[in-house]
Amino acid sequence: MKRNNIGLYFGTFNPVHIGHLAIANYLIENSNLDEIWMVVTPHNPHKKKSSLLNDYQRLHMVHIATEDYLKIKDSSVEFHLPQPNYTVNTLAHLTEKYPDNEFTLIMGEDNLKSLHKWKNYQVLLEEYHIIVYPRISKGTIPEDLLNHKSVTRIDAPIMEISSTMIRKAIKEGKDLRYFMHHKVQEYVEEMNFYK
Repeated sequence: MKRNNIGLYFGTFNPVHIGHLAIANYLIENSNLDEIWMVVTPHNPHKKKSSLLNDYQRLHMVHIATEDYLKIKDSSVEFHLPQPNYTVNTLAHLTEKYPDNEFTLIMGEDNLKSLHKWKNYQVLLEEYHIIVYPRISKGTIPEDLLNHKSVTRIDAPIMEISSTMIRKAIKEGKDLRYFMHHKVQEYVEEMNFYK
């Protein structure tokens, strides 16, 4: 029986925007992934970040942005794991909990450049596949990762939209209707977020 290949797309999604959704959509349609789980990263209790919305509010925004698209789902898996969260631990937890699924890590090129600094990054490379989408960022990809058998670089559109830019624009009262899913934009306005 074929195992479902689940792409794990991690982020704070503060807020989720069309760049996140376009990349997830592109990867579903142009890779061997059966589904993508957008894994909302919880607030690190040791880091003070006043601009970061509550975990469940960010999860709700991902949920309403993806509920009409059956192949993209929201995930709160990291909310229930020990802090701080390490990707290698989350993947081990999911592999144990869902033995019939295969998990693939999705990351931007900027993260691939610093992958060697991640906890147990060798385990990620040995046990999981990694799909990398292009990002404009400084630095170079280490030689050993450029042609690594576990790493697939995919020619997705480059999205130069950031949640930081969106929060700043909301604070300045700008109209961002085409930068967020319409339900997310309505929720942000209704809740008066990022003002």
